[in-house]
Amino acid sequence: MASIASVTRALLGKNVLNQSRAAVVNTGFGKFYSTAPAYENIKVEVVGAKKNVGIIQLYRPKALNALCKPLFVELGKAIKDFDADTSISAIIITGNEKAFAAGADIKEMQNNTYSDNQRAGFLQEWEDVSNCGKPVIAAVNGFALGGGCELAMLCDIIYAGEKAKFGQPEINIGTIPGAGGTQRLPRYVGKSKAMEIVLTGNFIDAHEAEKMGLVSRVFPVDKLLEETIKLAERIGTHSPLIVKMAKQAVNQAYETTLKSGLQFEKSVFYGTFATADRKEGMTAFVEKRPPSFKNE
Repeated sequence: MASIASVTRALLGKNVLNQSRAAVVNTGFGKFYSTAPAYENIKVEVVGAKKNVGIIQLYRPKALNALCKPLFVELGKAIKDFDADTSISAIIITGNEKAFAAGADIKEMQNNTYSDNQRAGFLQEWEDVSNCGKPVIAAVNGFALGGGCELAMLCDIIYAGEKAKFGQPEINIGTIPGAGGTQRLPRYVGKSKAMEIVLTGNFIDAHEAEKMGLVSRVFPVDKLLEETIKLAERIGTHSPLIVKMAKQAVNQAYETTLKSGLQFEKSVFYGTFATADRKEGMTAFVEKRPPSFKNE
């Protein structure tokens, strides 16, 4: 996979912010990041023609981006910062060509006990991704195994490079998925496929994952990030407020019965009529002009 920096230069012809250095460049976003922490396990950039797409790159290359607690603390911080900033429309989480994330850090949890996990609320930091109000897109190249597959499923959309591998191999080390693998995977691919993946620990490739419905689209490795940025930019052309409401409505489908979900959807639909952006969108359509959304 092309590096974030090289893809960004190709798309924009200019450098962007690399938050891992706590640097501020001419992004129009410097004030927000002027006191940003110097991350050790992730890299963060702002890209897009309107600089409205946040990219978080998992960066533990020697460990194939194994998901340790410090990484997730940093990831949660970056997600919350992007979610809070009104100039960011969508967020991308990615890794490198070898691995999106090859799983949770086994060395970190090897000596955990049941009591330790209960007291510390082990893995609670992962909720920061699923709690994000803005669309979060996973751009997966290489291995997305165990916790890596679960992290991808925490995102709203998954794009994959053609060499990506997905799997829940926890059964091989005497445990089960603990961050959503037994719950989200059946909702994506159905019970039978999920059972096969979880009980065997077998990997599935990107094209099979697409056929199952786990992945939205598959691209050549070197085109993945570029296409994911295009998707994020497309989302960014719409009202951020309405995008957030639409995300809430779709997520509700996984939380309730069809009847309750339809009631929730109608309630949110009605709610859009209380927004200035709904009025602007429909007025622009009638007047045959581009809408000018204000997130109101």
